[in-house]
Amino acid sequence: MEYEFDAIIIGSGINGISAAIQLQKNGLNTLVTEQAAEAGGSTRTEALTLEGFKHDVGSAIHPMAYASPFLKGLDLESHGLEWVFPEIAFSHPFADGTAISCYDDLEKTSNQLGDDKAAFEKLFQPLLDNWEDLEHDLLGPLGIPGHPLEFLKFGFKALPSAKMLTEHYFKNEKTRAFFYGAAAHSCLPMDKLASSSFGLVLSIMALKYNWPFPKGGASELIKALISYYRSIGGKIGYNRKVRSIKELPRSETYLFDLTPKQLLEIEGTEFSSLYKKRMSAYKYGPGVFKMDWALKAPIPFLNEDCRKAGTIHIGLSTEEIEQSEKLVDLGKMYDKPYVLLAQHSRFDNTRAPDNMHTAWAYCHVPHGCDDDQTKLIEDQIERVAPGFKELILARSTKNASALNRFNPNIIGGDINGGKQDISQLFTRPIAKLSPYATSNKRIYICSSSTPPGGGVHGMCGFHAAQKVLKDHFSV
Repeated sequence: MEYEFDAIIIGSGINGISAAIQLQKNGLNTLVTEQAAEAGGSTRTEALTLEGFKHDVGSAIHPMAYASPFLKGLDLESHGLEWVFPEIAFSHPFADGTAISCYDDLEKTSNQLGDDKAAFEKLFQPLLDNWEDLEHDLLGPLGIPGHPLEFLKFGFKALPSAKMLTEHYFKNEKTRAFFYGAAAHSCLPMDKLASSSFGLVLSIMALKYNWPFPKGGASELIKALISYYRSIGGKIGYNRKVRSIKELPRSETYLFDLTPKQLLEIEGTEFSSLYKKRMSAYKYGPGVFKMDWALKAPIPFLNEDCRKAGTIHIGLSTEEIEQSEKLVDLGKMYDKPYVLLAQHSRFDNTRAPDNMHTAWAYCHVPHGCDDDQTKLIEDQIERVAPGFKELILARSTKNASALNRFNPNIIGGDINGGKQDISQLFTRPIAKLSPYATSNKRIYICSSSTPPGGGVHGMCGFHAAQKVLKDHFSV
């Protein structure tokens, strides 16, 4: 039986491209097919407000991409990628005008924490010292760790809830809220098991690498990856929505950068009834309500550090963040939601016309919620940056449905490809020896619905490609 390709990758998000590159690098003949007019999935940049303003439609800050064990080995800088490093990775402001900032320096960060300085260093110093040993074990499927002792030590800190961890280590309310700001990226309530893992990993990224982003917009990362892929012989086609495998050229293997719901809708997969049943039970998480602004001046944060940070976490107390994430998990909204905000144009003058600025933000919402959260988000920003609303020239909003239309992988507004709770952290999309393989030996799944989950890092695609190479090509 003759095949036109060794592997066809359906979907050109960060994981689809990463899978394609890894396979092509190992001598396979590959093709990427994409339903949209350009590659990248949610990692895209568009003029959403006014001419001359560049906004990242989905992901905006990319420490995981910069630190990715796979991506950092590709020398994407030689393909045009330029990283921007804000002075401060992220800041967390409070109602009294103070803030705690996370620098790419453990001591500089801990010096802000008063009585919690020693405890913060005790928590993070061992993790920073051993991160190179840990990253491959953490950013992949569950298995026998390469460094079992260090992995076990991390697990003792990562498996508790963020609430339990902070109450054990920290005395001060503001230090706990500061950690919550990173942990709440998980979209989990702060009292849920493993919510601390997100706070730990994202804080490590900041302390070790800063939280950089691509100059010119998130699309520049994708452009560099596509340039690399083509330079090694890869092929890509656009504007082709795949409804059936029979619509594709003949290939020895197929890798889908899709979530379980979409994969089950593809015809001709010949999955077993048991596999389809188990995949149908996959859980999706909360959604987001996304906003972008064109501004006539920088955001006037009360705290000077917040003006130097690429990312701002807005949740003025532990109680606010706990309530926000708890209610979202219960299908409700809190009137003071936790808000993630990025301000690229302070550090990247390609994002807006001279003397003008952009801002990017979202809050978590119940899965599938399409209610307009504009006022809630802008009110939260105004609390820590009075006068913000007066600077708005134009705004763009995307509710859960709009995000899902933009990128079909964002089911119900879920930007993580599925709920990342303890039941689906390592065993996504189902508990299986290899989560990337399906019941059809020629079909694999490589999206963020596989380990290590959401985030712009490409590791889901890399690990799926490694499984394909092992199963079919003896590499």
